[in-house]
Amino acid sequence: MKRLYRSSTNKMLCGVCGGLAEYFDFDPTIIRLGVALLSLFSLGTGIIAYIIAAIIIPKG
Repeated sequence: MKRLYRSSTNKMLCGVCGGLAEYFDFDPTIIRLGVALLSLFSLGTGIIAYIIAAIIIPKG
């Protein structure tokens, strides 16, 4: 069973994007780019979502 964790090996800030990339078997750079674009075009909502995810998702 797959579980979502913050990545401890593939991280830049808190490991949220790396953990999502490992969970969905995706390239972490694409996830990071998506979060950056979401933050730019939604006036900071992506940053708030990232902070909430860093708090909620357990460290793995």
